[in-house]
Amino acid sequence: MNLIEIGIYLGCLIAGFSLFWFLSRQKLISDIKNKESQSERIISSAKNRANKIIKDTEKKARNYKENQMKKVKQEIDSLKKDIDSRTAEVNKKEKELDSSLKDITRKEAQVEMRESSCEELMEKYRERETELEKILEDAKTKIESIAGLSRDDAKEELIKTVENEAKIISARRIKEIEKDMQDDAERKSKNIIALAIQKYAASYTSEKTASVVNLPSDDMKGRIIGKEGRNIRTIELKTGVDIIIDDTPGVVTVSSHNPLRREIASRAIKKLLDDGRVHPGRIEEIVEEIESQLGKELRKLGDDAILELGLSNMHPDLVTLVGRMKYRTSYSQNILDHSLEVAQLCGVLAAEVGLDPKLAKRAGLLHDIGKAVDHDMEGSHDDLGAELVKKYNEPKEVIDAVELSHTDNPDSLYCLLVQSADAISAARPGARKESYESYIKRVKELEDIAQSFNGVDKCFAIQAGREVRVMVQSDKVNDDEATILSHDIAKKIEEEVSYPGNVKITVVREVRVSSVAN
Repeated sequence: MNLIEIGIYLGCLIAGFSLFWFLSRQKLISDIKNKESQSERIISSAKNRANKIIKDTEKKARNYKENQMKKVKQEIDSLKKDIDSRTAEVNKKEKELDSSLKDITRKEAQVEMRESSCEELMEKYRERETELEKILEDAKTKIESIAGLSRDDAKEELIKTVENEAKIISARRIKEIEKDMQDDAERKSKNIIALAIQKYAASYTSEKTASVVNLPSDDMKGRIIGKEGRNIRTIELKTGVDIIIDDTPGVVTVSSHNPLRREIASRAIKKLLDDGRVHPGRIEEIVEEIESQLGKELRKLGDDAILELGLSNMHPDLVTLVGRMKYRTSYSQNILDHSLEVAQLCGVLAAEVGLDPKLAKRAGLLHDIGKAVDHDMEGSHDDLGAELVKKYNEPKEVIDAVELSHTDNPDSLYCLLVQSADAISAARPGARKESYESYIKRVKELEDIAQSFNGVDKCFAIQAGREVRVMVQSDKVNDDEATILSHDIAKKIEEEVSYPGNVKITVVREVRVSSVAN
C-alpha cells in the first residue's frame, strides 16, 4: 500500500468518526430536550397536586374549626343552664334554711319554757321524796316492831335467803357446765385415747417371785445339794437367790424378788444338769458364762425395743438397761412390755396433739428406766432414772418426763403425755395386780371420804374402786345440793387418795312414800 492509499483510508476514517460523533451529539441533545420537557411536565403536575392538597387541607381545617366552635358553644350553653339551675336550688335551700332557723328559734323558746316548768316539778318531787322517806322510815320502824327483827337481823336473813337461792342457781349452772365440759372432753379424749389404744395393744405375762426348774430324776437333788451342801451354797452365793429343795418330786424352786438373778440361777442349774459336772468350780464358771450370755441378750432386747419404736442415737449402756427391764416387774406387770406400750401410746397421743412422736416415744420408753437398777442402788426409781438419762445425755424433755412422770404438777407437755399413757397402760383391766390389803384400804378410804359429808346415808365403793355410789337422805339434800355434793366428794378424793385412772361419783337421792290400808 502506498502513501496515497493510506492517506485516503485515514481521511475516510476521520470523516466517518466525525459523522458518528455529530450524529451521537444530535441524538444526545434531543434526548436531553425530551427529558427536560418531561421534567417540566412532572414538576407542573406535582405543583398542581400540591396546590390541590393545600386547598383541600385548608377546607378541612376550616370545617373542623367551625365544628369545634359549635361544640364549645354548645358546652358553654349547657354549663350556663346548669349554673342557672343550681343557682335556683341554692336560693331554694336558703329559703328553707331561713324557715328552719325560725322553727329552731321558736323551739328554743319552747324548751326554755319547759325547763322552767321542769325545775318547778323537780322541786315538787324533792319535797314529795322527803315526805316518802319519812313515811318509809316510819314504816320500817313499825315493821321491825311487828316482826321482832332489827334491821341488821333482817339483812342477815335476806342474805341467807339470797345465798341459798344463789347456791341452787350455781348448782344448776355447775350441772350444765359440767355436762357440757364432760360431753366435749369425753368426746375428744375418747377419740384420742381410742385411736391410741387401737393402734397399739400388748399382752402381759404375770411374773412371780419364784421359778421352777424341772429335774430328770430326784437323784439330781442330791447332786445339786452336794457334799455338806457345798454346791447349793455356791449357787446361792454366786447368784443371790434361795434354792428350795423339798419333797415335791422332780422340781427345784428358785426364789428371789430379783427376776434377773432368778433367771441366771435357773439357767445355771439347767446347764449344770445337762453338763453333769456339778461342783463349786464348775458352778462358778457356768454362772459367769450365763451372766455374759444374758448381758448380750439384754443388749439384744434393748436393740429390738429401740428398733420396734424407730428410735436411734441411744447410748449402748442405756440400751442394755432397757433390755434389763424385761426382768423387772411392778404390780406383776412386766416393765419392758409396759414401757413399750407407754411409748407407743405416747407416740400416738403426741401425733394427735401436734408434738414430736419420736421424742414422746423416747420419753415413754425411758420413764421407768430407774426400775432397772433400783434393786442394786438406793433411791426412788424416779431419781435413779433421772440420773441415768442425764448421765447418758438424753434430751431435756426426756429427763423431765422421767423425773416428773409420777408428780402431781408436771410442767412439761411430754411429761403429761407420759402420765396419760402410763395411766392408760396401768388402769386397763388385767394390766396390774394389787395386794388384797391395799385394795381393801383404798376402797375403805373412798367410802370414808364419801361418808364424811352431811346428809349422806350410805355409800359403797363398787367396780373395784372405780365408782363410789352415795345414797343421801332426801329430806336433808335436794336435787341441786346433790350435784354440789358429788362435786365436793370428787374434789376431796382427788386431794386425799392416790389411784390409777378415774373414780366416778354417783349420788342417789330417792324419795319413798308409803301408806297403810286398814
